[in-house]
Amino acid sequence: MLQKISLARETGKLTAFWSQRTVAEGNGNLFKVAKGTGSTEWHTHHDQDETFLLLEGQLTVQLRDGDVELTPGDLLVIPRGTEHCPKVDGEARFLLVGPEITSNAAGGKPAWSYEA
Repeated sequence: MLQKISLARETGKLTAFWSQRTVAEGNGNLFKVAKGTGSTEWHTHHDQDETFLLLEGQLTVQLRDGDVELTPGDLLVIPRGTEHCPKVDGEARFLLVGPEITSNAAGGKPAWSYEA
């Protein structure tokens, strides 16, 4: 049976910053909710593009050649191989789309954000 997904409800269930939780799959992609505060580490994904759809808050994606500011409803695709560093003042909630989970040290997740 098909069921709709409330992204607001799903992001409300998150307990850790910069962790991802898959809420759906389609066309070989995972649809993952996440929330952020502070910043990740500078990093690159050599195996996939990373797509951000901002749901709540404000998110700055720092790039070596300039920052991209996202507000709710904004979508940004970061091409594979592009070094970036997402940064949030306060808290932001977003949807990530890609073929794999990137919530690990290689994906820029800061050490302080790991759940105890």
